[in-house]
Amino acid sequence: MSGSTSYHAGLAAEDSVARDYAGRGYDVVRRRWRGRGGEVDLIVREHGCVVFVEVKKSRSFAQAAHRVSRRQMDRLCNAACDFLGGEPTGQLTPMRFDVALVNGTGQVAIIENAFMAA
Repeated sequence: MSGSTSYHAGLAAEDSVARDYAGRGYDVVRRRWRGRGGEVDLIVREHGCVVFVEVKKSRSFAQAAHRVSRRQMDRLCNAACDFLGGEPTGQLTPMRFDVALVNGTGQVAIIENAFMAA
């Protein structure tokens, strides 16, 4: 995939994931939020819980999941800390990290609390 094609495919995947969360009653708070620690693809909120979402697209869900690296998890955690600094309860804000996988046909699979086992 060329850089431009890959970029637009990533945007389309993020759009699909945002629609999925919105359809399940989450509020989409930010897209491609950038802090000192890095970028968060999607930030959503449900009942006071902030959810930081890493979106991965590939031909299959397995290939997409395989593309989540420890380094990316660390960057996402650092960016989340930056974001929580602006929340009323700061680092005490209820939160979790999800990974949203998008396959080649555009189907979405959400892994909630994805970093618990990492």
